[in-house]
Amino acid sequence: MQNISFDLSSLHQHGSAYFDYLRLRKRFFVDVLHWDIPHNDEYEMDQYDNPTAWYSLCLRDGEVIGGTRVMPTTSRWGKHSYMLRDAQKGVLDSIPPSAMRSDVVSPTVWEMTRLVISPDLRTQEDRAQCLQVIGDGLYQIAEAQGVSEYMGISAVGLIRVLRQLGFPLERMGEPYHDPADKRNYTVMRMPVLVPGQQLLAAE
Repeated sequence: MQNISFDLSSLHQHGSAYFDYLRLRKRFFVDVLHWDIPHNDEYEMDQYDNPTAWYSLCLRDGEVIGGTRVMPTTSRWGKHSYMLRDAQKGVLDSIPPSAMRSDVVSPTVWEMTRLVISPDLRTQEDRAQCLQVIGDGLYQIAEAQGVSEYMGISAVGLIRVLRQLGFPLERMGEPYHDPADKRNYTVMRMPVLVPGQQLLAAE
């Protein structure tokens, strides 16, 4: 498995990888979880896929099998900022405003969204390796862009898995239930650490 990381200005350097990621998002978030989000028959894409966003993808034999999107909490694109801030201000109806306790706007704090792993990865080992590769890309983006911390919404069960892999996650709010996919989610934060550095995260 290998990582590629890019923004919209450099996505052309990676062939169809960006669109393959959008296709994977549609397959998982729309077809599997039944989220009511913008999509067509092939791709899932929303207002946060704009020039302020960066992407960390995991490839295996040239196929996109996982990835995530990140953007600064200072982002502005039209009437939108970043997903959690828009939810807190009532712009989005899919995330309760109470999900995040306080407003966060900092050039060193970035939001992470649309983390996805291909349903074709059946073993825990493969899924863990994919997450590690995506994490490597997040560190590279952080190093290049001066990011000190990522934050975002995560399924509650995934937080436990990520902690076991060494990601220093901490909760930032109370869990909430999504009636669309019957899962529980919570806002989390993840300080950026150099590869190999460990941190015991608190609840």
